Amino acid sequence: MSSFGLVSTQTQHLIASKLSNDEFVVRFIAESANLLAKRYRLFTRGLSQLGIGCLKSNAGLFLWMDLHSLLKDQTFEAEMTLWRVIIKKVKLNVSPGSFHCSEPGWFRVCFANMDHSTVEIALTRISTFVIQNMEAMAPLRRQWRQKELKLSFSSRRLEDIMKYPCKMSPQSPIPQSPMVKARTC
Repeated sequence: MSSFGLVSTQTQHLIASKLSNDEFVVRFIAESANLLAKRYRLFTRGLSQLGIGCLKSNAGLFLWMDLHSLLKDQTFEAEMTLWRVIIKKVKLNVSPGSFHCSEPGWFRVCFANMDHSTVEIALTRISTFVIQNMEAMAPLRRQWRQKELKLSFSSRRLEDIMKYPCKMSPQSPIPQSPMVKARTC
């Protein structure tokens, strides 16, 4: 609740005394890192069992899960539609990748504030949602396979680079290729 009001003087004093104890801080950081690693492994293992990929990470408070297979279209508008469904029906607070990702379908999940049982509940909700969505998408997938496929080189990154060209070197007249500059979400 501290985000809705000021932190009391007593709480500030308690936190200051804890943080001035070097032995406590070392133990606290080690225990926090251990708990974060356990939650990360639990969450990624659960997503993997559902066939949901994640970007590999070695540290952090969140992960990126790949839900592009659940998008009706591979667009950021479809991503926002899926996000609204996840928020309202699945009851999970995730951030869509369109906030900082170059391709649709990536969702940021913060696992740092979850305990073990909350991670299990989140995985159960995701599992139920994915299974229901896959069943609903099966007829559409059959239709997609029957359509004629066309190769497209359009990408958001390329369009952004073409709007704001940057040179590879001062002497080069060629804009930097999106293949040259690797970016992670």
